[in-house]
Amino acid sequence: MVLALKHGDRLDLARPAAQWMLRAAAPILEPGMLVTPVPLRWMRFLRRRYNQSALLAAAIAGAAVLEHCPDLLVRRRATASQEGRGRDARFANLEGVMALHPRRGGRADGRHVLLVDDVMTSGATLAAAAEACVAGGARAVSVLTMARVAKDA
Repeated sequence: MVLALKHGDRLDLARPAAQWMLRAAAPILEPGMLVTPVPLRWMRFLRRRYNQSALLAAAIAGAAVLEHCPDLLVRRRATASQEGRGRDARFANLEGVMALHPRRGGRADGRHVLLVDDVMTSGATLAAAAEACVAGGARAVSVLTMARVAKDA
């Protein structure tokens, strides 16, 4: 289902997936929380024509009646694909790559931010996004993903 949403143009899956994610996130949700997706690299966005994490974040924010900021985060530079990289290489590849959008960053100041992504593999992307939120003044950051990749060590 994740791959169908991510690569198969099955945008219709975003709403039901967001409902499942919302149920799982219930214990961490709080009033005033700001919901934001992990951004895609612009080249990937052009190829795919949508950000699946943004679709999930919008549906979650709407259902939970929380503020949604689809462009809170930006990627400062292009990065090589994470595919085929080990954990340490994934973290190194994303070091310093995320930042708060210059015109939206103030929206995170003093707030609890909920980062939404479709899949967590090593956690490098979510860590980079969380670090950017904290550096920009977020009080706390929680993450919510549709799936977690489990690999044997």
